[in-house]
Formats: sequence, C-alpha cells, structure tokens
Amino acid sequence: MGTAEATSAQHAVWFTEQAGVAGTAYHMAWGVRFAADLDRRALVAACAAVTEQHPVLAARVVTDDDGVPHLAPAHTRPAVVMGQWTDARVAEEIARPYDLRTGPLARFTLLTAVDGSHLLLVTAHHLAFDGTSKDVLARDLAAAYAAARTGAPASSTPRTDGYAGLATAEQQRIAADLPAAREHWARHWSGTGDVVLPGLRRLPTGAEPGEAVPLDLPADVVDGVDRVARSIGVTRFELLFAVLHALLRRYGNHGVPVGVALSTRTPEQADQIGLFVNELPVAPPPATDTFRAHALAVRARLREVYRHRAVPLAQAVPGLRPAPALTPVSIAYRRRDADPTFAGVAGAVEWTLFCGAARNALHLQIVQAPDGLTVSLQHSPAAIDTDSVRRIGAHLRTMLAAVVADPDRPVADLPVLPADELDRVTRTVNDTAREYPAETVPALFAARVAAAPDAPALVDGDRTLTYAQLDAAVARLAALLRRRGIGRGALVAVALDRSWQAVVTVLAVLRCGAAYLPVDATNPPARREAILADAAPTLVVTDSAADTGRPTLTVEDGDLLDGPVPDRPTDLPAADDLAYVLYTSGSTGRPKGVAVRHGALANLLAGVRDLLGSGSSDRWLHLTSPSFDISTVEVFLPLVTGARVVVASSVSALDGPRLLRLIRDTGVTHAQATPSGWRVLLDAGLGVPDPYTGRPPAPLVAVAGGEALPVALARRLRARTARLINGYGPTEATVYATMAEIPAEPDEVTIGRPLPNVRAYVLDEARRPVPLGLPGELYLAGAGLATGYLGRDDLTAERFVPDPFGRPGERLYRTGDRCRWLPDGRIEFLGRIDDQVKIRGHRIELGEIDARLLDHPDVAAAATALRHDADEPRLVAYVVGRPGAALSPVQLRQHLASSLPQAALPTDYVTLDRLPLSPNGKVDRAALPAPAPRDQAGAAPPDTAAADDPVVQQLRQIWQEVLRIPDIGVHEDLFDLGGHSLTITRISGRIQQRLGVEVPLDDFFETPTIAEIAEIVRQSGKEF
Repeated sequence: MGTAEATSAQHAVWFTEQAGVAGTAYHMAWGVRFAADLDRRALVAACAAVTEQHPVLAARVVTDDDGVPHLAPAHTRPAVVMGQWTDARVAEEIARPYDLRTGPLARFTLLTAVDGSHLLLVTAHHLAFDGTSKDVLARDLAAAYAAARTGAPASSTPRTDGYAGLATAEQQRIAADLPAAREHWARHWSGTGDVVLPGLRRLPTGAEPGEAVPLDLPADVVDGVDRVARSIGVTRFELLFAVLHALLRRYGNHGVPVGVALSTRTPEQADQIGLFVNELPVAPPPATDTFRAHALAVRARLREVYRHRAVPLAQAVPGLRPAPALTPVSIAYRRRDADPTFAGVAGAVEWTLFCGAARNALHLQIVQAPDGLTVSLQHSPAAIDTDSVRRIGAHLRTMLAAVVADPDRPVADLPVLPADELDRVTRTVNDTAREYPAETVPALFAARVAAAPDAPALVDGDRTLTYAQLDAAVARLAALLRRRGIGRGALVAVALDRSWQAVVTVLAVLRCGAAYLPVDATNPPARREAILADAAPTLVVTDSAADTGRPTLTVEDGDLLDGPVPDRPTDLPAADDLAYVLYTSGSTGRPKGVAVRHGALANLLAGVRDLLGSGSSDRWLHLTSPSFDISTVEVFLPLVTGARVVVASSVSALDGPRLLRLIRDTGVTHAQATPSGWRVLLDAGLGVPDPYTGRPPAPLVAVAGGEALPVALARRLRARTARLINGYGPTEATVYATMAEIPAEPDEVTIGRPLPNVRAYVLDEARRPVPLGLPGELYLAGAGLATGYLGRDDLTAERFVPDPFGRPGERLYRTGDRCRWLPDGRIEFLGRIDDQVKIRGHRIELGEIDARLLDHPDVAAAATALRHDADEPRLVAYVVGRPGAALSPVQLRQHLASSLPQAALPTDYVTLDRLPLSPNGKVDRAALPAPAPRDQAGAAPPDTAAADDPVVQQLRQIWQEVLRIPDIGVHEDLFDLGGHSLTITRISGRIQQRLGVEVPLDDFFETPTIAEIAEIVRQSGKEF
C-alpha cells in the first residue's frame, strides 16, 4: 500500500491515543485453537499470505506537516512469534503496546500448551481493524492455510489498492450528509447526562484496566428472543437493545444515550480489513406503555441514527472532544457465521478475547454464533465493582425473561430484581426486630429514681440535682399543671430556654399524661405566634411575664424546689399517647407540627442505649435547643439509664472555648452536635490535652447528627474522640432512624443501618425496591414513626403512605432523601430529592424562604439554593426585582429576619434579570449562578490578547487557513466556527511549525479562542 490519509474514524482513534488516555482499549484480539497436529510451517506461510492480501496489517502511522495522520507501509512486516501457551502470556500479548509510528499494526503469536495444542493469537490495533475484519481475516487465513498445506500458491494480491482515496471519498459522503446530521443531533444530542448504575463510583476518565463478566442466559430465554423479536417486528439486536434501554430507564436514567458502533462499510469494502465503524449515541425514545411499543420506538430511533452513520459525531456537534468512550454505557452486537475450516486440523475460533481495558462505565458485548448467544459485561472495577456488575447482569436476565414471557407487559411493570436480591433489600437488611419493655419515659425515669435516689441526675451551672430532688421538682410542677387542667390528651407549650427548669417542665408535662411543645425563644415573634396559633396548646409554660395571648403558667424556682412532694400519679401515659410535638419548616411557608408517640420515643432511647451505651458513670451534654429533636436524646436517655445531664448555658453553647471548658470540668462522656457544632469544638481544642493543666482529654462518645457529616470532618473528629457515631433521621421518624459507627481514618461516611425495630427501604418513583447500590428515595417504617402532622390529615396522608412490605395498616414515611444501599447493608446518604436542606442541624424548606422573599413588595420572583464552601453549607437567595425597584441585600435580610429563624437566612443575595427554568417550567436551582466574590463583583475579565499582537496575528492567520473563514475575532469560539478534532490537529501542527510551540490538543477544548491560545503560546517563554 502507498501512503494514505487516515479516515475520520482512524483520526479519532489517533487523536485519543495522542491524548494518552486510550490504554489498551484499542487493542483487538481473537484466536484460533488448534489440535496438536497443526502444520506450523503452513500456518506461518498463511499469516504471511494474509498480510500480503491486507497490507494495512503491516502499516504504520506518519503525520504530514500539519500533524494529520496517514497510514504508510511499516519497515517490518508481522512475523509469527512462538511461545508457551499460558493465560498470563495471552494477557501479556494483548496488552503489549503498539509503536504506531513504527508499526506494524498487527501481530501473530503461536502459543503451544503442554498437551501439544496450540493457540494462534491475532492482535491488531483498532486503527487497522474492526469487528468485521475478524471474519474477513479468519476466512482468508483458513484459505491460505489450506493452500499452504497442499503446496498451492496462496493469493498474495491485495484485495484493494489500500486506502488510497478512501479519506477523500469519505469526506465527500460526510459533506453530503453533514447539514442533515447537524440538524438531527441538534435535536437529539444534549450530552451524556448523569448516568445512574448500581454501584457506580465514578465514570472512567479514559481507558482503564477492565474486566469482562460473563452473563449466562437460560436456554428457554435465548430460544424465546428470536420468537418474540419476530412477533414484534424487530431484529434480535433491536430487542436486546430495547431491553438495555428499558433497564436503564428503570434505574432512573431518562435521557442517557447508549453508544453503538455502526458499520460504515460500502459493498466494495465487504472483504477489506480496516476500521469502518462510527460509534454514535442512541438516545432513549419517549416513554411508552408496553414493551412491544418500546421496542418499536427503539427500533425507529436506532434506524434514524443509522441514516447519519457516515458523519462522525465530533463533526456534527461542535466542541465534542474525542475520547475512548462516547457514552457511559455502550453495546456491541456481532453475528458470527460458522467457524472457518482449517484443512487437516481441528480448529475453533475464539472470536472475542477481552483487551483488558474498559472504555465505558458499562459495555454490553453480545456475540451471536451458530451454537448460541454469548453475552458479557465489560467494566472498570475502579469505576464500578464486579459484584455490582454481576447484579446488573442478573437484572438484565430477569427483565429479558419477563419480556420473553410477555412482550405486551408495561415497561414500568417489568421485574428488575431477582428473588434473592429482592429479599435482601426488603427483608435481610431490615432484620431489626427486638423486644423492648413497653414502658414510657415517666415510668423509666421513676425506676431510676427508685434505684439510685441520691445519684446526681442533672447539673446546670452551680446547681446539681439528685434523682430524688429532680423527681420532687417534677412532682411539684406536675401538681400545678394538673390544677390547671392538664392531663392525658392535653398539649403544653414549653417556652423555656435550655435549663434545668426546662428539663423539669417537660418531665412534669409527660407525668401528667400530656404532650409537650417546645417553642424556641430565639425564633422571631411572628414565627412563634404562627406555631402557637397552629398548635393551639392548652397552656403555655414560660419563665417570663410576656403576654402570649393564651393561658400561661410562669415557672419560678420556688415552685419547683420548695414545698411538699405530691404523690406520683398512677395513671401514667401509654405507648400510644403523644409525648411531644415538634414544628419543622413547611414548603408552603406554614410550619408543620410532627406528633410523636411515647412508644416511638421509648424505642429510640432503648436502641440508642444499646448502641452507644449509657449508665450511672456517664455524663451527657445537653447542648441542643429543646425545639431541635435530638435534644430528646440528651435529656431523656441519661435520665432513664441512671446517667447525668450536664446543661450547657446559652452563653457556653455559642462559645467554643467555654463549651470545651464545661466538657472538661464536668467530665462529659457523651455529646451530640451538628457537624457545624463539632467544628467549633475541634477548633477550640477538643481531644487535646488541657493547655493549662496538661491533663489528657477524657474519652468522649461523639454523635454527629442534624446534617450530612463530611468525610474530612469525620476523620478529624474521630481522631479526637473515643467513638464517633453518625446519626440520621427525620423528626417524623423520632430523631434517629439509622446510625453508623465511624471507624478510624474513614474513607467514607454512611448513615449506617436501621436502629432496632426500624425498617428502611430505598424505593423508586413507583415505590418499588431499587437494586443494591442504586439511588432512590429512602422510606422508613416501624416503631419509630410519628403519628403524623398535628391537624394536617392531608399532609399526613401524603407523607405517611401504606407499607406494602409490612403488616396490614402499617405505614411508610417518605423522607425525601436520596440514598442507596451498600452491599454490606449500610445506607449511603446522597442528598435531598426535593428542595429541603439542613443548615447547622435545622431542617429548612427552600420553598419557605422563597415564599417569604415573595412577600417583599419589590420582589417579582425568587429562588433559594444551597451551596457549599469548604464543606460549610450556605444559603444563597436569587431575586428578580419588579420594574424600577432597587433591591438591597440589607433590606431583604431584614425582611426575612422578621419571620424566619437565623439558620434560614441566606448569606448572599444575587439579583437576576430572570430565573432559569427547567423544561417543565419549574425553577432550575442547579442552573443558578454561583455568587461572585465580593471583591470581584462587576469586574470584567481583562483582554489578554490585543489584535495587533504578533502572536495573535499569526494564530489568526492559521485559524483562517484551516477553517477557510476570512475574518475571525480573537474571542470567537473555535467550535462555533465549525472546528473539530481534525481541524485542531491541523491548527496545532501549524502552530508548532511557525511558532515552535507545541500546544496540547486538549487545551483547545478548554481554551478554544485565539486570545486564549495566544496566552498559552506566550507562556512557553519564547521570543516572538
């Protein structure tokens, strides 16, 4: 063959190889197994003959002055190398790098086993080879072997005149179809999207070491594929492709395309060896009802793409960077005829030997041979673990079997999980049943008083109360409450800050059989009033004379500490009685009250006690506001286990060093805080020796809850504490539903496993269990569920839904949290499904902030988003002003501060002309811009390339020559001008020729303007 310019497919492969991300992904391999009576001489002659027939096997790559690759004859031809047949040698040969500039592009290796059998291993680079080339070469090799055995001259005439004129003819075909292809991909290509696969950790960054996992299909399923395909009116491949698309949709992928390698061979090229494929993405069709309709829709979509197979996607879509993988998921299907016959020797073709590299997150390889269907799943173990890939294979098998059984079944009803995995994600992970005594907090506390009346129960500053003293104070206040009509079924608002008086009050309310409602005094008056109006409590207990407009009881120390001790009532609350009501943020701007039963509270305390441990030698820090649900653990768990409550004053709670001093001086053994709170304590010196006394820190059990715990913070906190527990749970599931023990030096932070008598399910949009490792919405069930929302039956019915996995009448709570099961039964928290966030432990509905912003007379539209800076969450408000209005961040903050808690106040305010909207007309929060740093706001980017700069002038000339556009601005995007990988190669080559600077090809994708490339050229330090 002579020198011939590379085709577009070959150029894309070359471009990727030059970028250094191809690995062994472009190494193609197959082999022929021979019996011991192989005629080696004839086989060597046959390999030489087929190389003469197909000169591309003996080619190398050369580049012209512009850096454009061409194929030219190599200096040496492939010779048959002999060796010992071992699996390691086969893998070594397949992975052996190619020197593309030296060649040749193919290798023949004859390996012999200890039993005398042989394997002819044929490896070739994708530049010179594709799937059909295997069939061509196998057939020609068998014919050449037969000729060599008989002594007849083998054909050495090249099948074609090489690649001469091939690139030119291809460019003519591309030019003819390019306008239609660009119009098609403008409608059907919007990127690969975020693929969702079970166990997917990340996408491969290039070709990575890979594995091939075989997928066995039952014989009846394989037999049924052809029958069902014929009944639908699709090919076997189209049916299997439709099943893959259906499975991806069930995984939650609604727009992720699948890459397919389409043949671009013309009839004249049918017997030619070379690269004649174009990989293109096939997007999923719109959702249909039955699988039959879905398969026909996939067929139509596939054939529409096939009409544009002549045009590389990189030329039809400006700015698309060539890469080993076009899409995260791909599929390949080959139909193989019967193996060719090698004269005088038994031979069997191994059509597909894995190259050892994975280009995609997942690649489905299907080979149809006369003896059956061979299916494998190729993947990078670093991106997705092998066990997860095996489960994906089981999902494909399960869905395909259902399709074969009934192709008219709705796609949404096709089963995905095999029976063993379904049992695992519904029953095995929820084997949490445990028998706990049916006692409530008042009874449990009474038992501790009787067991150790003189033991310290509570410390608040200089005041220490024993269990007997605390019990007496509770009894006195309970008597006052009963005289005010408080009994079972009543609701008492407790408007007290964290203090010993507040602890006495909530215990007294519970002793009366009533439920308590904490009201945070730090909330704005409007919010406190809204909560009281909604809850309509029977009584408000406070320590001030403030007028609440409702029946009020003012608590004074003398009422609690002095006077006779009334008898304890015998009518204590039962498990189904309400214990407390906590108000959380509401998406409509109206807070909602979560009503929690005594049974749920008692179950929580027992479960946390068993996990964390708590006894008479322990001291629990009471740090949290009573209106925050984790305060129930800080107060009640120590008091029902004989431990001590240490109250942190309002001043100490806000002062890291002072709080740390309290922990040290009182010997606190257990503490809870949000991640934000733990940062404050770590910065103050938690876990290091006392700087004044040198005393080493006491062992501390730390519980993090209220918001996501970052890995970096978990490492730091775990190193300074005896134990670290990450707790998760919405108020509707009674504080904590799951907990995780964090190990030393953690690589990840999960929310652990369900607590005793709590069940967890990760479900899809139709409330079906999702596979292990796949994201879904977390639902909770069991003994920890709240009864619902106070006075909000409609909202209760919306969020608390029937439990299809439990006993009749049981319910599930929809958390709105996106989670996934890990294979070991732990749950990983991935974020919020809706727009609810947590800031410093406070659950906040972004919609509530939006609603309050819209109350401002100058705001026409508003949206709030959560952003993170150095792991610290912050709220950013985006507003659109009414015509003529001047929006001030100070005024907006003051406006919000009148009705929202401090944690819900945005830190930044950004004024926009309009809010970005998603296709369904909703605000697209992900598209909201990041707020500019205050010192850069309004600053324009400097012009780094003046038009009269000599570097710019030369670059502009190169751009004009290659793109054939007479006038190009220095800030115009190369890809908007029609650039693609081939034009980049030519531009880069001319820059190197004329300016002596090598600009990496990837830089053109990151900085695609003359001005930006000029800056890169200048950084070389050369004089121009």
